[in-house]
Amino acid sequence: MATLISFTLCLLTFHILISGVLSTTFSIVNKCDYTVWPGILSNAGVSPLPTTGFVLAAGESQTISAPASWGGRFWGRTHCSQDSTGKFSCLTGDCGSDKVECSGNGAKPPATLAEFTLDGAGGLDFFDVSLVDGYNIPMLVVPQGGTGEKCASTGCVVDLNGACPSELKLTSVDDGKSIACKSACEAFNQPQFCCSGAYATPDTCNPSPYSQAFKNACPRAYSYAYDDLTSTFTCLNADYIITFCPSPNTSQKSTETHNTNTPVINGGNGTMVYEGAAFDLSSASRTTLRHILGVVVAAVAVLQMWQLF
Repeated sequence: MATLISFTLCLLTFHILISGVLSTTFSIVNKCDYTVWPGILSNAGVSPLPTTGFVLAAGESQTISAPASWGGRFWGRTHCSQDSTGKFSCLTGDCGSDKVECSGNGAKPPATLAEFTLDGAGGLDFFDVSLVDGYNIPMLVVPQGGTGEKCASTGCVVDLNGACPSELKLTSVDDGKSIACKSACEAFNQPQFCCSGAYATPDTCNPSPYSQAFKNACPRAYSYAYDDLTSTFTCLNADYIITFCPSPNTSQKSTETHNTNTPVINGGNGTMVYEGAAFDLSSASRTTLRHILGVVVAAVAVLQMWQLF
């Protein structure tokens, strides 16, 4: 009996070790030529990540580990400053915490959002980049080491601020420049733009000319509430790189053949294509780690069973 208990405890220990090693990692990369303050909000009922907001100077990156079944969103805050009293605020993406850490607060629209639900139906990660709450900064999400038919990069890498219609523009008080582009819902607060009231179903809420303009520029990003078919992506056993202001025509390193030729995102002008973030996440993929640890567990199990006899 003692040997059997020892065997069971051994397997449980290895299970815990595997779970820890295979936690999902998010590598946040700032390729903008200005500072970005990423914000993070966990879904309701989900434990927050170790940080909910931090600063990334141009060219910097930071990696964050998320536990199994985590869900939440990432975004970039821009034009941030701290006043004489120590109050921190941003002109776009501000989370209203008065600090660099968002501490459970979400982004004030307009803001480009990267949304994730890990270990969902069928063990798949579900993710998207959303412009439903408007746009403030180019963003690209690139899965690393994952598999699946819809395991592909997504995002909005076009600068929509310059092309934003005047009625949707959020401008800086100092110089009047466009710093973000509102959604039609935020700008006009009408049910047909917000998919609310009589327009609260997929059958009654259709793309507006404004959301269609977002979709034409960024065909893989969510442009309105029911834009699911072309905007939701899924991966099994992936880590993720989230890049602000990804560089054009960059090659992406990958440890999996599936992602070597990541589907490109056409900027809408027919001339410039973005393929991903040139950021090497790891020398070993999660799939490789799973295989290695699986062999170790199997070997230990055989050894323990042999000892029982």
